[in-house]
Amino acid sequence: MAGKKVRRPADGSYSRAWRNLSKIILRPGIRMMMRLDWHGQENIPSDGPVILAANHLSYMDIFAVSLFADSAGRYPVFLAKSSLFTIPLIGPAITRLGQLPVYRGQADAALVLKQAAELAARNNACVIFYPEATVTRDPEQWPMVAKTGVARLALEQNIPVVPIAHWGAQRILPYGKFVPKLLPRKTVRIVAGPPVDLSEFAGQPLSNAVLRPATDKVMRSVAALLGGLRGQQQPAEFYHPAVARRKLRQDLRALQEASQPDDADPAAQGPAAGTAAP
Repeated sequence: MAGKKVRRPADGSYSRAWRNLSKIILRPGIRMMMRLDWHGQENIPSDGPVILAANHLSYMDIFAVSLFADSAGRYPVFLAKSSLFTIPLIGPAITRLGQLPVYRGQADAALVLKQAAELAARNNACVIFYPEATVTRDPEQWPMVAKTGVARLALEQNIPVVPIAHWGAQRILPYGKFVPKLLPRKTVRIVAGPPVDLSEFAGQPLSNAVLRPATDKVMRSVAALLGGLRGQQQPAEFYHPAVARRKLRQDLRALQEASQPDDADPAAQGPAAGTAAP
């Protein structure tokens, strides 16, 4: 239509004025919701692209990790579904804030992350990434088996990965709840470790044989940091929801079989067919 302004596609570039405005609003807003006890910001590079790989306990930890990145002098950037960029008000806002679009409608997931890595590198973005892709389902709230996207995102453009662990956000908004418990204010503890050394995987084809051990190496670093915050030893293996469900079904089946009478027990049966009782 003539005279209609064409919206510029989101490419990770941003408005400094919009980012400054968001800091004015969000910094005090987040601190009103939680107390923060953090350290390790010196492990986050002051410039250049970087991935902050964090465990995921609650939707509230998004705010905590964002402010943690901000305290290190890096503006937090997330990978957002491309459809969000077309929503009135929301789309223009996140575009001006430099958030990165992910075109999930494409059939090739590897291409999606390749494009995201290129945008992150081009814009020197500090990308907050949740390798598990959802809130952990581990009953003890340790990180579970992660998807390999974090390794692909890092290795596509040789972007450093800084492991982040946090503890406490789940007390504000437990998974599955919709109303946060803001009072009394609860403390969220956060720590960043040194960048994970992924040099052994550099230059190799990004097959699952490379991406899986690279991802596990990142998540072991995250779990070790979380163990330090909790004062506990991290599990030897990551929780896997599908494996846990399979084991539960096997246990239930075994329990059901054990509770049934053993029809094959000769002592529980009468005389065999065709024989006369004495």
